[in-house]
Amino acid sequence: MVGTGCSGTNAYRYGTMREWVLSLTVVLADGTVIKTRQRPRKSSAGYDLTRVFIGSEGTLGLVTEATLKLTVRPQSENVAVASFASIQNAAECVTKVVEAGIPVAGVEILDDVQMKCINASQTTSRQWKESPTIFFKFTGTPSAVKEQISMVQKLAANASGKSFEFARGAEEMKELWSARKQALWSVMAMRRGPEDRVWTTDVAVPMSRLPDIIDATKEDMTKSGLLAGICGHVGDGNFHAIILFNESEKKVAEGVIHRMVKRAVEMEGTVTGEHGVGLVKRDYLAHELGETTVDAMRRLKLAFDPLRLLNCDKVIRTEQPAPGEIKEW
Repeated sequence: MVGTGCSGTNAYRYGTMREWVLSLTVVLADGTVIKTRQRPRKSSAGYDLTRVFIGSEGTLGLVTEATLKLTVRPQSENVAVASFASIQNAAECVTKVVEAGIPVAGVEILDDVQMKCINASQTTSRQWKESPTIFFKFTGTPSAVKEQISMVQKLAANASGKSFEFARGAEEMKELWSARKQALWSVMAMRRGPEDRVWTTDVAVPMSRLPDIIDATKEDMTKSGLLAGICGHVGDGNFHAIILFNESEKKVAEGVIHRMVKRAVEMEGTVTGEHGVGLVKRDYLAHELGETTVDAMRRLKLAFDPLRLLNCDKVIRTEQPAPGEIKEW
């Protein structure tokens, strides 16, 4: 989690891994052991090395210890599920909830394909409406949770919501959230044979562009003919594509993902909200941040690891690519 700077379903309310790490103990490439900070919640002592190592994917050093912040467990929590006529309606509802400043703990979207996969795979204990669906998680005092549910219900209705259901007990809460937990596994259950693979990837955009990019990506997925669904932590503009493909369909899947990433960058978004950069997305960084920024990252990498021993050529290239290796933008 430190390595990829990742997050999860509570990220909208509580933030990502970057917000919760106080300090790190790291072993550098030459064997030197460093501690990035002491334990107070705030410090302006020197460069923020903690954030440098979070999301560095093992390319700058090996994290051996992490000191984390804790938060108070909420007094009360609940879950609600709202279905919509279209994926754009669902995304517009999310934008309205964010603009209203309602402090929901989590906002998760699953499109109609995902909901169909969950029903077909029978990975949960109930049948779901096979339409774009938002899963809301609420935390706080009992009265605050009730107020949040009421406000979100009105906003969902104003965004052409088809249904709105909230839990009336711990078991119902678990049941309502179960579909979100099964998103990836339900697509994997749709595999046609041992040669099928599942590709998961994500992008993030400013909240104002979320309905546009989700709508365009959904249309592209439908045209591709692949079994492909959308899900993700849309409260902070982050969403995921889950695509089922085999070797003969790999080029088509790559095309869908390339266009999704390009769209995000052109909307002032990012090529990766939380899954890290790795090998596939490293060549998109220059389009998102500029070549000079990537050069600065390269200098940082070589300062910490001059012999390039650690997780070579991940995140950024330190060697020239082979001809034709980089996709056309």
